[in-house]
Amino acid sequence: MHAPIDPPAAPRHPLRIANFRAYWLARFCGTIAISAQAIIIGWQVYGLARQTMDIRDAAFLLGMIGLVQFIPLFLLTPLVGLVADTVDRRWIVRGTTALLVLNAATLGLLTWSGQLGLPYLFVSAVLIGVARAFSGPAYSALAPNLVPKESLPTAIAISSIAWQFGTIAGPSVGGLLYAIHPDMAYGVISGLLLLALGLMFLIGKVPQPPAQKDRRPLQRILDGFAYVRRNRLVLAAITLDLFAVLLAGATALLPIFARDILHVGASGLGVLAAGMGIGAASTALWFSFRPMKRNVGVKMLASVIVFGLGILSFGVATQLTDALGITHVALGAGWPVLQTDFLLSLVGLIVAGGADMVSVYVRTSLIQLHTPDSMRGRVSAVSQLTISASNELGEAESGLMASLLGPVGAVVFGGVGAIAITVIWSRLFPELKNARTFDPPEMLETEPQHGVAQP
Repeated sequence: MHAPIDPPAAPRHPLRIANFRAYWLARFCGTIAISAQAIIIGWQVYGLARQTMDIRDAAFLLGMIGLVQFIPLFLLTPLVGLVADTVDRRWIVRGTTALLVLNAATLGLLTWSGQLGLPYLFVSAVLIGVARAFSGPAYSALAPNLVPKESLPTAIAISSIAWQFGTIAGPSVGGLLYAIHPDMAYGVISGLLLLALGLMFLIGKVPQPPAQKDRRPLQRILDGFAYVRRNRLVLAAITLDLFAVLLAGATALLPIFARDILHVGASGLGVLAAGMGIGAASTALWFSFRPMKRNVGVKMLASVIVFGLGILSFGVATQLTDALGITHVALGAGWPVLQTDFLLSLVGLIVAGGADMVSVYVRTSLIQLHTPDSMRGRVSAVSQLTISASNELGEAESGLMASLLGPVGAVVFGGVGAIAITVIWSRLFPELKNARTFDPPEMLETEPQHGVAQP
């Protein structure tokens, strides 16, 4: 008789691993700081622009903040992925975090001295783009080195919680502290970035892919793009997010809605900016306890449609409440009377954020589990380029469309566009809707030979 086979041990929870805990806390603190700084920069740009411009011209200038962040990401993407696969990923994140500390401290000093102007804000946005260009692939490629392979989907969900909770707290903290005093806001941002930097130094040595001395750097760069092109499932997941968020990214227009449409000021802006993070963090928290296992592709497609509907409802909230004649709502005795359009706008953003988290969770898991470790830096760089194109170029697109159609028209156009893109992608990439689980096919943990990437 054969001895009974013991069942496999349950995957070790990522937060039981010291290196991952330090990574998680560093990402949490850094995300709070960057999200807070982003909302403040947008508010300051729009406020300075409105001193001499009308709403549409100021909206266009606000969108340009996204463009100047995207340009360094676009130019550096071929290089940063190779760097993340060659240089110790911890030191890449440490260096870029130090740059963000100096950047935030400089903006704080300029604000305190009363010398802040639009040129300084745009230069700051460029530096943020440079830092993110290098840190994004390094962060993404570092996480799988900190946990066992079987724990990676849970680690992705928990890592997403750090990011999403950061996006909740960041805009709220930034908007509220800026309303109290701008100097206080920048002081807190600088302190959080310093804390994130210290936590990154707590991460011990982690595995690094072996150097590929038999292939030239340019060919290795091209291998990353070739792998994404040939792996249609990864390509579908990346590009669906690219075009959906490129069209329906409404976050760049939040200062306009807060100031000139909903009339809720800087504190209301912080609440609106936290809306998508609230929905996303709730969804990520759910996945950390109940990881998605089946029909992952169909769920991603459905989530992008819901995302478009959430953005659409945010855009038409004021028109809808005016048409219904319900402009204010009282929650009860002792509670303040709230604007119905503000509440409906917030609900739309929460729904959109929750749906977007489903898409992020599926996309990130597919990319990380279907990519060899030796190429994760380069594939993550390609993914970051598309994410940045959707976010930063999405801000520029939103600003341009707002200057042509008005803020409400731009948001409605984006929501409808995201839904249409999802329908088209479901037909162009049947691999996505046919993806039942995250399980990757058997693949070699090596570089593709002769420039041919293995799917």
